[in-house]
Amino acid sequence: MAQRDQPDRDSISCSICLDLLKDPVTIPCGHNYCMSCIKGFWDGEDQSKIYSCPQCREAFTPRPVLKKNTMLAALVEQLKKTGLQAAPADHCYAGPEDVACDVCTGRKLKAFKSCLQCLVSYCENHLQPHYTVGQFKKHKLVEPSEKLQENICSRHDEVMKMFCRTDKKCICYLCTMEDHKGHDTVPAAAERTERQRELEVSRLNIQQRIQDREKDVKLLQQEVEAVSRSADKAVEDSEKIFTQLIRLLQKRSSDVKQQIRSQQETEVSGVKELQEKLQQEITELKRKDAELKQLSHTEDHNQFLHNYPSVSQLSEPTDSSSINIRPLRYFEDVTAAVSELRDKLQDILRDKWTNISLAVTEVDVLLSEPEPKTRAEFLKYSREITLDPNTVHTDLLLSEGNRKVEWATEEQSYSSHTDRFTDRCQVLSRESLTGRCYWEMEWRGWGVHVAVAYKNISRVGPESRFGRNDKSWSLDCDTNSYEFWFNNIDAPVSGPRSSRVGVYLDHRAGILSFYSVSETITLLHRVQTTFTQPLYAGLLLYDVGGTAELCEVK
Repeated sequence: MAQRDQPDRDSISCSICLDLLKDPVTIPCGHNYCMSCIKGFWDGEDQSKIYSCPQCREAFTPRPVLKKNTMLAALVEQLKKTGLQAAPADHCYAGPEDVACDVCTGRKLKAFKSCLQCLVSYCENHLQPHYTVGQFKKHKLVEPSEKLQENICSRHDEVMKMFCRTDKKCICYLCTMEDHKGHDTVPAAAERTERQRELEVSRLNIQQRIQDREKDVKLLQQEVEAVSRSADKAVEDSEKIFTQLIRLLQKRSSDVKQQIRSQQETEVSGVKELQEKLQQEITELKRKDAELKQLSHTEDHNQFLHNYPSVSQLSEPTDSSSINIRPLRYFEDVTAAVSELRDKLQDILRDKWTNISLAVTEVDVLLSEPEPKTRAEFLKYSREITLDPNTVHTDLLLSEGNRKVEWATEEQSYSSHTDRFTDRCQVLSRESLTGRCYWEMEWRGWGVHVAVAYKNISRVGPESRFGRNDKSWSLDCDTNSYEFWFNNIDAPVSGPRSSRVGVYLDHRAGILSFYSVSETITLLHRVQTTFTQPLYAGLLLYDVGGTAELCEVK
């Protein structure tokens, strides 16, 4: 019970040092302090000659004479002996990174609030008068700050309560009558109110953007999940399809093997049957030969003549006209047919594989990059393109590593190929074009068509000409004008004449653009469509002596 009746620690602590009272003194208002603490506090007030209580702010004049309160000192000593805690916990004291209480002496406690009127930071105990004393209750308290002195005008040593909108800075009232006289000045509180409204609008905008971005993030996450699900299903379905193809090939291989073995059995059985007949005939002939030999040695003429008719009679010979004594080709044609099938499958896989790869690369969740504007930007997508000898017309001659084509003076002896153009003097590139590509072409002569086309464009007839079908897009360039052709429809194109033409292709976005290239690059014609197959670059020459060359751009 005695322990419970002890006073709490705060009642016998100094409100300045927050420690137990040492040499306690009682000042006229009745508050108690350590003698050294109150002396130090009042020493700081000597200039004003008014001495106040740190807690209740009651003022005394003259400075009170301090005498030790022996009764209170004895009580403190007695309580120390009973084990009363002597000091606050260490975490209450201010560290190097904390704002310290400006009132505490000795080891300072952490500040609980800072006062914008007093320009002083207070710990929780020293802050109490701001809650209890009327004149302090109006003071503006903020979170502890080390920058309170920045609120003091360095020139006039006054609190800066004004704001100069002209110079956009805080000033004191005296500044408005000197350096900032005639400026647009308002109370700092009024400026803060206006800026606070702007801040709230900005916050609303930011919060709206945050919500929009969070929606975008959520949508993108859903897109990621959708892409992953689609990719997983595509992998699963592709594996099933390829497994089916493998099984189909294995089944066809097994069928061919079974047919070969069945035919082998049939043919061998027929051969063995004929072989047995011939063997029986040989045996019969040998027996007949032995009888004739024996008859030939008969000395009795009458006996010889009697037996000769029956012995000399021979059975019908086995028909052996089907036996071909030439070197035979039995199942070699089967091997050739299977080889032909393999070659065709390889061709199909090679052609269709590009479409499969294109279908994979066309998956694009995000927006495409902006279209290039300068030649330097276009050159980032430059492609090294060569011309395909298997497609070139026999009136055209390839050179410069198959990058240059010219109308030859005599027909060229190219090997026969199904991809070769036979009616129009044109040629396709060897490389297929997907994604983003850029290339340039230099031409000489009366004119040239620079084009792109699908691989399955016709090779014969009027519809094989670039731009005269729905499988090719062509810019017709001559010395006087440009024309664009697609699906046998032409459109006039205006632009500066140039012997060099640039072509930009964004296959995925369906963009095809032609440019006149000189010291500057000028758009001639732009196509926006949907490409369903890989494209190939194409060139068509007008006349004998004309040339066109795919340039090496840097």
